[in-house]
Amino acid sequence: MRRPALYSSSPRAPQSAGEPPAADAPGADAQPTATAVAAPPKPRWQPGARSFAVLVLLSAGLVSGSYLYGVRHTPQKLTQKDIDSAVLRTLQTNTLPSASAKAAEIIRPSVVRVVGYGPEKATPEAKTEKRGRNLAKGKPPEAPDPPGEVERGVGTGVVIVDKGLILTNLHVVAGSEKIKVTFYDGLEAEATVVSVQPENDLAVLQAKKIPDDLIPATMRSTDDLQSGDQVVAVGFPFGIGPSVSAGVVSGLKRAFRSPEGKQELSNLIQFDAAANPGNSGGPLVNMDGEVLGIVTAILNPTQARTFIGIGFAVPIENAASAVGTSPF
Repeated sequence: MRRPALYSSSPRAPQSAGEPPAADAPGADAQPTATAVAAPPKPRWQPGARSFAVLVLLSAGLVSGSYLYGVRHTPQKLTQKDIDSAVLRTLQTNTLPSASAKAAEIIRPSVVRVVGYGPEKATPEAKTEKRGRNLAKGKPPEAPDPPGEVERGVGTGVVIVDKGLILTNLHVVAGSEKIKVTFYDGLEAEATVVSVQPENDLAVLQAKKIPDDLIPATMRSTDDLQSGDQVVAVGFPFGIGPSVSAGVVSGLKRAFRSPEGKQELSNLIQFDAAANPGNSGGPLVNMDGEVLGIVTAILNPTQARTFIGIGFAVPIENAASAVGTSPF
């Protein structure tokens, strides 16, 4: 049978040279009577001592770990001074978009270009608008329209219902044989007039095709609107756009008579954001991108039909009634 392994003996202290051998030590020529087997020494680490040491080390590690965890992850209490400092640093190091830019970005997907086609108008206003459109396209002012469809008028509209209902000015589409609208994503579609409100120079169009993700504008009551409130007008002046201009509300409940004196509009919002022929029918919005009114006219005592600082918009309450429902 294989013998079990034995522990090595612990080294003993060396014996002095002059020291006599122990009495019971066998002589060199003594004959051993039996094979002596040394008793196994005690291990250097006894099981009890080892367990105790491991326990001590683990406890020390847990204590130090808990201490470090508490130090590293204890949330720091922020003071108002800390918050103000962080905000100030952000304002100093980051360029934030203006309120007008944010308002324009919100309303832009709901703004459409409206073009009426048909016999060319012979009025001075129509000729002025045509010259402006030609210049915007890089053409000579009196350049004739290409053969085929003739642009009778160019204006703006705003989507108010996601099924393709569009608000615009009646004078933009009146007398047109065909109406086309161009949406934010570039989709062009024919449209028909489904409702008119001549007393407010408004028309409601229905597009025959619409984008899959058409976004209608959000309308806002003008009950709390005040002179001095900031506004943005978005449209296609002389066909260029969508263009954005910013200003303030200059007055409320204004009246305006058309240059020909044939029509007088009342209860209008007066504003000073730049508007020109082609802005007609576009939205006038607040800083949240909510529609307050529909741009309908500009005041100019001459026949120039250009902006001199006074524009008018029909309040959205009147505009919404043209659809046959109130938005509020």
